[in-house]
Amino acid sequence: MCGIVAYTGYREAYPIVIKGLKRLEYRGYDSAGIALLNGGLNIYKKKGKVAELEKLLEEKKDELHSHTCMGHTRWATHGEPSDRNAHPHYSNSRGIAIIHNGIIENYEALKKDMQMRGHTFHSDTDSEVFIHLIEDVYENNQCSLEDAVRIALTMVVGAYAIVILSKDHPGQLIAARKGSPLVIGIGKDEFFMASDATPIIEYTNEVVYLNDFEIAIVKNNTLTIKNIEDKISTPYIQKLDLELDSIEKGGYPHFMLKEIFEQPKSITDCLRGRVKSASGHLMLGGIRQYANKLIHADRIIFVGCGTSWHAALVAEYIFEEFTRIPVEVEYASEFRYRNPIIHEGDVVIAISQSGETADTLAAIELAKAKGAIIFGVCNVVGSSIARASHEGAYLHAGPEIGVASTKAFTAQVTVLAMMAIMIAHKKGTITESRYQELLVDLEQLPSKIEKTLQLHKLVETISEEFKNARNFLYLGRGYNFPVALEGALKLKEISYIHAEGYPAAEMKHGPIALIDEEMPVVVIALQDSSYEKIVSNIQEVRARKGRIIAIVTEGEEQIRKIADFVIEVPRISEPLSPIISVIPLQLLSYYIAVMRGCNVDQPRNLAKSVTVE
Repeated sequence: MCGIVAYTGYREAYPIVIKGLKRLEYRGYDSAGIALLNGGLNIYKKKGKVAELEKLLEEKKDELHSHTCMGHTRWATHGEPSDRNAHPHYSNSRGIAIIHNGIIENYEALKKDMQMRGHTFHSDTDSEVFIHLIEDVYENNQCSLEDAVRIALTMVVGAYAIVILSKDHPGQLIAARKGSPLVIGIGKDEFFMASDATPIIEYTNEVVYLNDFEIAIVKNNTLTIKNIEDKISTPYIQKLDLELDSIEKGGYPHFMLKEIFEQPKSITDCLRGRVKSASGHLMLGGIRQYANKLIHADRIIFVGCGTSWHAALVAEYIFEEFTRIPVEVEYASEFRYRNPIIHEGDVVIAISQSGETADTLAAIELAKAKGAIIFGVCNVVGSSIARASHEGAYLHAGPEIGVASTKAFTAQVTVLAMMAIMIAHKKGTITESRYQELLVDLEQLPSKIEKTLQLHKLVETISEEFKNARNFLYLGRGYNFPVALEGALKLKEISYIHAEGYPAAEMKHGPIALIDEEMPVVVIALQDSSYEKIVSNIQEVRARKGRIIAIVTEGEEQIRKIADFVIEVPRISEPLSPIISVIPLQLLSYYIAVMRGCNVDQPRNLAKSVTVE
């Protein structure tokens, strides 16, 4: 959601910033703009894609020479998508500019106060109010610009990642964050700032992740980090474990398809060094100091949003079966507002691909304040949730650029399964033989995913049949009920077809009324403990002329006789089956969306990481 890129150094800044904005397009946005110093402070912005901004700037090439520039892709919160509401925004004197991710909750009161003092506003955004406030403090307190930023931050309520550029301070960038990510890249005599590392990796692998309430000042080729109380801190410089080719399409037409087909590799990387069935080894290196808290927990609470919530639902089945610990799964957005009952020592496991999801971050801060132990399951190293957790495990799935999460979901379920199996083994709640079987199954996941992906042509053919459907129903039982939810979410996210997922037995409690010859029904019907029951559910759909797409275990014969379309997937133990059964549903949503002419990687109204409420 929104994207920030900034540069100051010896290179031409504009090409770096515009390329960085393109790298951040996956985050979701409706307008784009840049500000640079070239004989003055100049802002150029445009509603629409970065390509529209580039067209605008083609005629202004002589104005773009600068060694300091910042850019932004906006996702509308306050004020409709438009040129005037796009970032950057000028201050009242037009001498300072801001780019801002987040929401300023008290902007209306601040705006009225400054209007009374003669400020004129040119947009509907809270962000413009922010930069007017900074300039107001700067002019009335006779302080340095960085002090004005610091003082202004104490006056705003909300979330922010900001970068400030001033015509009176060439070569200087000032940045700050609270609740919205910001990373600083450190090169030789140059500095980069961005919402995540993707615009930076081409130039440096040394970065500093800014913490909440920290301010970064770059001037005279020096980076200084202060907190809001004006205390200087020593920046912790991390090495990025990220390759440039991992954020390129690599010959695929869309990032989503690339990431679907990367799953054998992403699961291999997820398992690497953690599972060795030959020696009976299973260890998550990030869970050591607090491992006993997990083993002896009276209750585990999972929090997440969207796809991560679906992964948590799968984990609920796995944890309760293997560890015999009671589990609750919560939407982070609801958990944080309903005054939950949390006892000291409760375990909260937060799941987030980006590690920056605002609701999930707020939920774990609430739980931590009540004495809970927090474990994070994230994909992005150094992310806010990873740093806010006591311990946790990274997915190691590699960057996920497509808005619709695919490889992160399978990696999340894999990591959570490993966590449950490890705890169960240490507790003695599974037998040694079962433990060994599960380790073997974990190691076989990449090859079985590879085999499932070979069905892509079949899935594409089925997609052609249903590309014009107006509604879909997804049904599953047990471990594969959350997969039905995930399959439905994928379809509606990127194809804009209405879809709902249900436990198959709940069909008779309402949804069965929707079934007719126009209704495609996707059923996850593997040969597991619920097999006979789900065969009955399929018969009920068939009797009402619903069109059945069945995901079945290879070699299945009974369902083949009654389903319209059958997709066979490799056999694997039931707790790990969602990692396999979800893949045809990912492909189905992808091909249908492409056939409908949808923007698969950047679906309308969606952002990859929801970093504001």
